[in-house]
Amino acid sequence: MLVLDASVVLSWHFEDEQSPRVMQIMDQVVDHGAVVPALWRYEMANGFQSAIRRRRIDADYRDQSLQRLTLLDIEIDPESLAHIWTPVVHLADRYRLTIYDAAYLELAQRRALPLATLDEALAQAAQQAGVLVPLQHV
Repeated sequence: MLVLDASVVLSWHFEDEQSPRVMQIMDQVVDHGAVVPALWRYEMANGFQSAIRRRRIDADYRDQSLQRLTLLDIEIDPESLAHIWTPVVHLADRYRLTIYDAAYLELAQRRALPLATLDEALAQAAQQAGVLVPLQHV
């Protein structure tokens, strides 16, 4: 199991953004599941909305993709919201991250799991915090 950032899942949905490492991570998610902070569904929906605005996809593709995501073993961490105003804010300060990115880092630290992300700032912060980042060499 690993903590899965929305950037990886969105990349998986766009052929021009896929890489062998992203595909390998998503195979791992299919086989072993993943955990995400409570904001993950908002980020996924927003990513697909942005792709519609940019005319990369249509609403049918978005809706089908969101439906397929419900079939994956992706756990919404039930404690995420309780940590926003303390550890998440402090991680954001310490590593100069957005609150959203710090939520993924906090979850990876708390659950002692690797963090799969394509976000360079988040990956660097995770590495500095001692969190394994399996996508660091994509």
